[in-house]
Amino acid sequence: MKVHEVIFRLLIAIVIAGAIGYERESRNRPAGFRTHILVCVGAAVISMIQIHAVEDALKRIIENPLLTNALKADVGRMGAQVVSGIGFLGAGAIIHEKGSIRGLTTAASLWVVACIGLAIGMGYYVLAILSGISVVIVLGILKRFESKFLYKGKLMKIEIQYDNQKVVTEVLDNYFNRRKIKIKNIEYSIDDEDDDTTNDNTHIKTSLYTILAPKYVKSGELLHDLMENEFIIKVSVL
Repeated sequence: MKVHEVIFRLLIAIVIAGAIGYERESRNRPAGFRTHILVCVGAAVISMIQIHAVEDALKRIIENPLLTNALKADVGRMGAQVVSGIGFLGAGAIIHEKGSIRGLTTAASLWVVACIGLAIGMGYYVLAILSGISVVIVLGILKRFESKFLYKGKLMKIEIQYDNQKVVTEVLDNYFNRRKIKIKNIEYSIDDEDDDTTNDNTHIKTSLYTILAPKYVKSGELLHDLMENEFIIKVSVL
């Protein structure tokens, strides 16, 4: 493989992965601009190593036909390791925050960027470019479509004070599921760190819930329903 071909493939990997990573970076996701570029470039390098290994094996066989049965080169073996191995990096992008999970889309984007990198390294430029454009469309344009048409809801932040975390958490989960309310994020007070080492359920705790509620759910109705629980002291919409 010539030097200019290697440079060209690496540049394509940087441009395509950079576009995808920029979209993730703009949304403050755990894996952003540089991470996506590194994953794509790494996958492209693996593909080019595999191609070079195959070409080298063929060259040796041509020079010495006796090596035909001794030298073997599997074009897809190293690429398969990349596709499966990238799962560890994707898992690191998934964050579990006491009731909510974030980073699944970023993990998926890392995986597909690795696949695009393999295509670039193998020289499938049209496939790689069209795939990159598709990913950018899915992450950017379809995100707006999803928010507008697939799930019509309103984002709300509610602050809840309570004195029995276990009971209240279960009550809130059941209530939100019943009313088709999605929990986007949960923030606990610093005092909750101490609660993990004690069994004191009488201490007043505060949690900030970011929820996505259907249009028909009114804030006043939400406050009224939650305040009916005896362990919930105060509920306020921010």
